[in-house]
Amino acid sequence: MKQLIECVPNFSEGVNLEIINQITDAIQSVNGVSLLNVDPGKATNRTVVTFIGEPEAVIEGAFRGIAKAAQLIDMTKQKGEHPRMGATDVCPLIPVANITMEETAAYSVKLAQRVGNELQIPVYLYEASQPDAKRNNLSVIRAGEYEGFAKKITEPDWKPDFGPQTFNIRSGATVIGARDFLIAYNVNLNTKSVKRANSIAFDIREAGRVKTENGKKVLDAHGNEIRIPGLLKGVKAIGWYIDEYKQAQVSINITRFRETPLHVVFDACVNAAHQRGYRVTGSELVGLVPLSAMLDAGRYFLNKQKLSSGVSDDELIHIAVKSMGLDELAPFNPKQRIIEFSMAQNKRPLVNMNLEAFANETASDSPAPGGGSISAYVATLGVSLGIMVANLSASKTGWESTWQSFSDWAEKGQLLKKQLLDLVDEDTAAYNKILDAFQLPKATDEEKQIRKAAVQAATRYAIEVPARVMEVSYSCFDLIAEMVKKGNPNSVTDAAVGALCIRTAVMGAHLNVQINTVGFADKDFVNAVMHKCQVIADNTQLRESEILAATQNIINKA
Repeated sequence: MKQLIECVPNFSEGVNLEIINQITDAIQSVNGVSLLNVDPGKATNRTVVTFIGEPEAVIEGAFRGIAKAAQLIDMTKQKGEHPRMGATDVCPLIPVANITMEETAAYSVKLAQRVGNELQIPVYLYEASQPDAKRNNLSVIRAGEYEGFAKKITEPDWKPDFGPQTFNIRSGATVIGARDFLIAYNVNLNTKSVKRANSIAFDIREAGRVKTENGKKVLDAHGNEIRIPGLLKGVKAIGWYIDEYKQAQVSINITRFRETPLHVVFDACVNAAHQRGYRVTGSELVGLVPLSAMLDAGRYFLNKQKLSSGVSDDELIHIAVKSMGLDELAPFNPKQRIIEFSMAQNKRPLVNMNLEAFANETASDSPAPGGGSISAYVATLGVSLGIMVANLSASKTGWESTWQSFSDWAEKGQLLKKQLLDLVDEDTAAYNKILDAFQLPKATDEEKQIRKAAVQAATRYAIEVPARVMEVSYSCFDLIAEMVKKGNPNSVTDAAVGALCIRTAVMGAHLNVQINTVGFADKDFVNAVMHKCQVIADNTQLRESEILAATQNIINKA
């Protein structure tokens, strides 16, 4: 499986699009790099670029971007609201798939060494790449900013990790390292006062504020400032005024979003503003955001309203956007702003079709999509009916005391639905792998062996996928049975139709497993899979019969 890392360099230019385009062109000139997002800010005079790929390609793209920025950006003339210390202010690498933080840190060190040696730019390591805890924090490294670094760099404690210990007047210095995903987030206020924005920032950020009495800082016995900790772990924040928007913002970096979710940060700002007599009007994301952060926010705001959160991802995202005002300053396009959506373009060609196009593709003279993909899709429709009944039950008048239980069932159904939708395309991909294997050359004995091994591997995969369809589809019966038993009785037949779909999906996928095992060499594997799938098929018919009998009983009593 491919290792993937994300790179999010911040360049100290947010106005001149010609310069920004030349930098991103340099990054995209590397094969294997996918540019996901370019987010320039005029007031901050800073552009956040996001791209992704395999490690070697990413660090090559990062190097070319840093080199082009050093060539085009003159820091002696650069001004902007955002703290910065160089043309490429910071260049983090983030592990995305099949790679550890330690491995990612090693790649960041490789990049930093090359930037320091070849471009003669002072480079500081940070976060997971920096072994010295005293200098692994970006804000500590960047203290003094560009204007103060000519002096700072000469101090023994601030010798760069790579590159010369003399300040690069034109390009400044840069910070490179590996870190977890950071959400850059600004909360908008109905005030122009930076002081008031800072008061909220001090409330919420982990570092808090310096303790004062009678307007003076309170010091400990050693003469150090005593701080009052803020509310939220893994949160950094400052207040600033953005002339473009004519309002102040709380500018926030969420460095541990799993521990301190996006919606928690938003609500903390809302509460802090309210206590001071002003209010939050909306917010904005800078760069990309993980899908999980948006889904968690959508669930949170729906649950605050005592509404079912077992809805589609699209609906959860919509609720999150509207609840946090993420579209106040500019339209919020999930396909461009959510990292998984940016990466997943064209990876689900069947699922992304409309109903008519999917039916036409199935009816064409191509053997795929075939029975396997259709089985997975029929199961998707079946579980969707169960989810529908759960959501109808959660919002039924007089059933307010049970809404949470139905919401939980709907959420479980949504997880199953996602798996089944993935399997629609996965089954067709498995078939295509077999075709690709059979097209390998077979002129020599070595080529024949390679081809034979590839055919066997692809066939095993083509067995495993429909077997997985059977497993996931069968798991949907629990939701369906619960909705027939406890759900809105007016929709009991909808749940029952869902059971019919699930049964069809399981039996259809079982046929695919059987046909694909014919002639497969590993008989122990075949016997194990066939036994497991036969048990699922037998149990499926029992579950379907039980659900239909229960449904008929409810109809007879109506």
